[in-house]
Amino acid sequence: MSEFSSEARGAINHLIETCRDGQYGFEEAAKSIGDPALRAELMQYSMQRREFATALQQALRSVGEEPQDSGSLSGKLHRGWMNVRQAITSSDDYSILAECERGEDLAVEAYREAMANPVPPGIDDLVETQYSAIKHVHDRIRSLREANKPLH
Repeated sequence: MSEFSSEARGAINHLIETCRDGQYGFEEAAKSIGDPALRAELMQYSMQRREFATALQQALRSVGEEPQDSGSLSGKLHRGWMNVRQAITSSDDYSILAECERGEDLAVEAYREAMANPVPPGIDDLVETQYSAIKHVHDRIRSLREANKPLH
């Protein structure tokens, strides 16, 4: 029998969805960024989020839970990443990074909410470790956005 409350199960599944959204959002953003180094960095974040989602799914399975297979509802971008497509059409690095930051704001919040729910030992450590990494990426994206601010 699982030690998960329905709230904790929902929070972890929400993190999986959030990571999938980040994976897709960063990938889409990277495709439209002109700077090769920045493009590579965004692709690294996309891969990181894929790895995070996979680790969370494995952690759920390790305690007898089956993760939801919503995968951002058939691959559509969720909440914070919805405007990344519009920003991409402008091919403006600042706008693209601003939308990445908005998506990261939601990721940070999702992790904070998940950490407020009691989960079995091991999974709590995984969530906290991923939260630290996501907070770091959030701050890095903010710095990149500021560095790409248009000069008016």
